[in-house]
Amino acid sequence: MFRRIFSFLLLVWALGFAAFAMLLPQPADDTRTDGVVVVTGAGGRIERGVEALQQGWSKKLLVSGVDSEVKPEELAAEYDIPMRLMDCCITLGYEAVDTRSNAAESATWVRQQKLKSIRLVTSDWHMRRAAHDLSLTLDSNVEVVRDAVPSEPKLSMLFLEYHKFLIGHAAQWLNLWRS
Repeated sequence: MFRRIFSFLLLVWALGFAAFAMLLPQPADDTRTDGVVVVTGAGGRIERGVEALQQGWSKKLLVSGVDSEVKPEELAAEYDIPMRLMDCCITLGYEAVDTRSNAAESATWVRQQKLKSIRLVTSDWHMRRAAHDLSLTLDSNVEVVRDAVPSEPKLSMLFLEYHKFLIGHAAQWLNLWRS
């Protein structure tokens, strides 16, 4: 009996990992939102968020998880962002250090800005966990458009991310998740 249960759970885990690894989230279309939240980390994320502003898909941008030593002028120079855009429309969030604190920082910003819809920008392999954590901290009436930045993650990265994703869901299920 124990072997059957273990075999069944192993099969579910393996199929889940295969689906997780092969069906990575995709970039969003030009859907308009009130704001953009970019979770810092892998390349292409900030560029995608700035593109959303420049294309008029959103009017405001939060870059969550910025290193405390980064100044707005430095970010503007690094990513070729006009200072007028930095001054009017981009907020640098310095509080977050991980995905859960990105979610908390983002939810606070969304409430402060009174936004009803956001575009969440992060890497394809990170999108499911980032969106899950954000859903636990945002007000339920806020619409989230998932805008995944394509990447080529290594199998080891997907393996680790899958388990973090599962742990996050288990923590929520067991009522251990705290924002």
